[in-house]
Amino acid sequence: MGEGNHQPTGSRPSSFNRLGMLVGGTAVVLIAGLVLMQALRAQPGQAAAESAGTAKLSNAQSKPLARVGREDISYDMVADECVTRYGKEVLDDLIHRVIIQQACEQQNLTVSEEEVTAEVTRIAKRFNLDPTAWYQMLQSERNITPLQYRQSVIWPMLALKKLAGEQVDITEEEMNKAFVRNYGQRVKARLILLDNPRRARECWEKCSKSPEDFEKFAQEFSVDPNSRALGGTVPPIPKYSGNDALETAAFKLNEGEISGIVEIQSGRYAILKSEGRTQSVVSDIAEVRDTLYEELYEARTQQSVATVFENLKKNAKVDNFLTQTSTGPERPFSAPTPGGIQPVSAQKPGQATPRPASTPANRPAAAAPGTVTIKR
Repeated sequence: MGEGNHQPTGSRPSSFNRLGMLVGGTAVVLIAGLVLMQALRAQPGQAAAESAGTAKLSNAQSKPLARVGREDISYDMVADECVTRYGKEVLDDLIHRVIIQQACEQQNLTVSEEEVTAEVTRIAKRFNLDPTAWYQMLQSERNITPLQYRQSVIWPMLALKKLAGEQVDITEEEMNKAFVRNYGQRVKARLILLDNPRRARECWEKCSKSPEDFEKFAQEFSVDPNSRALGGTVPPIPKYSGNDALETAAFKLNEGEISGIVEIQSGRYAILKSEGRTQSVVSDIAEVRDTLYEELYEARTQQSVATVFENLKKNAKVDNFLTQTSTGPERPFSAPTPGGIQPVSAQKPGQATPRPASTPANRPAAAAPGTVTIKR
C-alpha cells in the first residue's frame, strides 16, 4: 500500500493491498524496486549547526568505536565493513536521488514541505486516518519512520509527477471496466497449469473422461505448486484482469463444465473447471465512482512516473567507481580522479544531506510550476 481498521468486504480490493501500492507502488521506488532517500532542503540558519555536526563527526572518526581487550575497532574499519555489505545498494539509492534532484533543478521544479504534508494528509484520509495515526501504522506494519516515508516515498513521487507534467484523463470506458473487474461477477474455478502441449492433451483427455477427478488430476499434472496443493483451486477469475484468453474461456463455462486447452501465454496452457460464479458486490457504479477514479489515477500516474524515471536513468551520465561501471549515452567506464571520492558521512535523523559541490545552493522551499492536472 493491514491499513488501520479497514477490513475488506466481499471481493472488494483489500485495503492492505492498497497500502502496498501507496507505500511501495505509489512511488516509483516500488515499481523500480528502489529506496530513494531525498533529504529535506536545508533552511537558512542551519549552516552553523551543520558545521558543528561535521566537527563532531570528525572527532568521532578519530576515536575508536569499540575496544576488545587491547585491540581497537576504528571508525574506518566499521565504515569499510558497511561499504562491503551495503555500499552498492546505498550508493544506487543516492545516485537515483541525485538524478531526480538534478532533473528538477534543470526544470526549476521544487516540492515544498507543504506539498509533502498535503499529500500525506490526502493519502491518510483515504483510509479514514489522520496523519499521526497513518505514520504510526506505517511504523508498526512497514517499519518506515515518518521521515523516511516523507523523504523516500512522497518526495520522489511528487517530484516525478511534476517532471512527467502530463494530464491524466480517465475515460468512462475505463471506469466501467474497472467497475466490472473490481465489483462484478467472477468465475469460481479450479485450474491445471501445464508447460507442455503433449502433457496438456494427456491431462485434458483424462479430465474429460472423469471430470469428478479434476482435483486429483490437478495434483498430478499442474506445474503451479500453490494451486496444485489445493487441488487446482485459484482465486475467482474477474473480467478485464489482463488475460483475455483465460477470462474468455472461464466465462463461457457453466458450473461443472471443463474448458478446452487454453494457451494463456507462450508455452503455458491451462485447463479450467467451473464451480459457479460469485455475486456482484456493488450494483451501482455511482457508489464507488470516486474510489475507482482514484485507483485508476494512481495506476496511470505510476506508469507515467516509471517511464520518466527510466528515461532519466537512461540519459544520466553516471560513473560508479564502486562497481566500476558507467551508464548513460555511450558511456565507457572512466576511472576516478585522485581525491575525487569523498567519504559518506553518517547523519542524524532529520539532518540535511550534504549536497554535491556541483549542484546549486540550497533554495527556500516554494510551490513549483508543473503540478499535475487532474481531470474528472
